[in-house]
Amino acid sequence: MIVVMSPRHTRAEREGVVRKVEEAGLRAQVTEGVERTVIGVIGDSHTKELLREGLEAMAGVESVVRILQPYKLVSREFHGGRDSTVWVRNVAIGGGRVVVIAGPCSVESPRQVIETARAVKLAGAQLLRGGAFKPRTSPYSFQGLEEDALKILAEVREATGLPIVTEAMDARQLELVVKYADMVQIGARNMQNYTLLRDVGRAGHPVLLKRGPSATVEELLLAAEYIMAEGNSNIVLCERGIRTFETYTRYTLDLTAVPVLKRLSHLPVIVDPCHGTGKWKLVTPMARAAVAAGADGLLVEVHPEPDRALSDGPQQLTPQNFAVMMQELDAIALAVGRRV
Repeated sequence: MIVVMSPRHTRAEREGVVRKVEEAGLRAQVTEGVERTVIGVIGDSHTKELLREGLEAMAGVESVVRILQPYKLVSREFHGGRDSTVWVRNVAIGGGRVVVIAGPCSVESPRQVIETARAVKLAGAQLLRGGAFKPRTSPYSFQGLEEDALKILAEVREATGLPIVTEAMDARQLELVVKYADMVQIGARNMQNYTLLRDVGRAGHPVLLKRGPSATVEELLLAAEYIMAEGNSNIVLCERGIRTFETYTRYTLDLTAVPVLKRLSHLPVIVDPCHGTGKWKLVTPMARAAVAAGADGLLVEVHPEPDRALSDGPQQLTPQNFAVMMQELDAIALAVGRRV
């Protein structure tokens, strides 16, 4: 549940509410908005219900509202109905602009990454993606360059100024990713790896959380809840396609998830049209549709020579195709009152 403080409450009244919540063995999370301050009460449901009437009677409290969804911290109500903004170094995800994260599926060489990074930055990308640890269906497929890839990404960041996003699949990898990268990606296969989600929450690094191929919207939000329950609210949700009966595309890109997630949660939502389709010719149309649907950003794979890529070549754009896509996205964004 959340405690909504009156507009003219005092600091002492707010601290009194926090103290009462903590004395009951629950956790209080304070969110200060422009017009309202709300205090989230986190913990055992039975204890919260017993505490409810006492909180309603306290000075400075306007109302106490139950949150009926199983996810609490990530719910829109908990954040006073406002959107969150997640900062990755100097780049804000959320807040009205469409942020594009672009780069190769896998880091293959310093030359490949710097060439791609310079091209995507010139075209308007604001963050660089690149896989250091690659979860592959086959154990014989390219698995990534691991820490060497992270070092390459860090060097390219210094050269271009682009913050970097890369995936971690376990606690050992997470420690390395936090050391080198600016944002940790939790891939679709690990969306419900709850031990890893808790570790990421405690790490405090910005998180890009991808929806699993068979996960519902509620399950995605509950995965984000695991991270936020550990104190990390810097979470960006990513729709990347779900598994359906359709076989023409790699997955079915569920763009209805964008407005649904924006309605249910305050967290930023981005879309990955590359994994969602598996075909580079479909990436630009679905990227345009994602922006029109209200996505806060895009995650796009770009490779200087996709036909020679060590992973996911068929779904990666060339730098030239990426630049064309960015021009088209700006027109779509302007049409719906936004900017890329």
